[in-house]
Amino acid sequence: MRTTDLSELAAFDAVARHRSFRRAGEERGVTASAISHAVSNLETRVGIRLLNRTTRSVSLTDAGGMLLAQLSPAFGKIGSALDALNQFRDTPFGKVRINAPNSVAPFVLGPVIGGLIARNPNLELEIVATDRLVDIVEEGFDAGIRLGESLRDGMTAVKINPRLRFAVVGSPAYFQRRPVPTSPADLQDHVCIRNMYPTSARYPWSFSRGGQEIDFEPTGPLALHDHELMIEAALAGIALAYVWEDRAQPLVDSGRLIRCLEHWIEPEDWLYLYYPTRKHMSAGLRAVIDAMRAGSPDRSR
Repeated sequence: MRTTDLSELAAFDAVARHRSFRRAGEERGVTASAISHAVSNLETRVGIRLLNRTTRSVSLTDAGGMLLAQLSPAFGKIGSALDALNQFRDTPFGKVRINAPNSVAPFVLGPVIGGLIARNPNLELEIVATDRLVDIVEEGFDAGIRLGESLRDGMTAVKINPRLRFAVVGSPAYFQRRPVPTSPADLQDHVCIRNMYPTSARYPWSFSRGGQEIDFEPTGPLALHDHELMIEAALAGIALAYVWEDRAQPLVDSGRLIRCLEHWIEPEDWLYLYYPTRKHMSAGLRAVIDAMRAGSPDRSR
């Protein structure tokens, strides 16, 4: 088989999995038009339409579905064969695509990126940070990072560091107008930002102490899903914010924000790096996992 044939098959495989020329192009590192051209060449060569295209969607024909069923295992074996060559290299080689929540990526991935690349100069790390809940298989990621509560079935999950924690913060100017709360019940008398997911679903401010658990639902005038905006609103003295501790700590240390209710907030559920159970784990992904598990106090999972 010619190299161009294999490239065209790989382009078709990407489009068929993503149901999108744009996403396929992003995965392959080329333009959507290049992917479209490759698939059209393949269809011309085999003399059969493999994809149904409209301005809004892409779907498989019966012939395309049959070809994809045969190609997917084959490309999996090719990937495994190429990855096996890592045993003859000093370090892993190739691209690893990781999806992580935008709000936690700096604290989870930021501290390990430098050392990971330095130890593995042939590793290409591609990180997409978004708080949107992503299907890592459909969107071509090797792995994702999420709290345990949002993991899907069919995924292998590996516990990673750090274990994150929330903090309630407000500006000195805000607390000149209102007393610092000492218990979650005091928040009823405060202006509090409502936390949202990108879907607009809201989540409560969660507190726990001495076996007592309290979920507080803010009713303030401001609802946000971006922690950076929450911090800016808190700095402006508009309201109290419930944000990741690591994001707020430098501002607390500098005196620009004041933290409260610290003894009422416990660490969140563990973060996990997860990947499809049936997918071969590359040496590059294993290097990422090892870096993110380093120093974990609990290696039971």
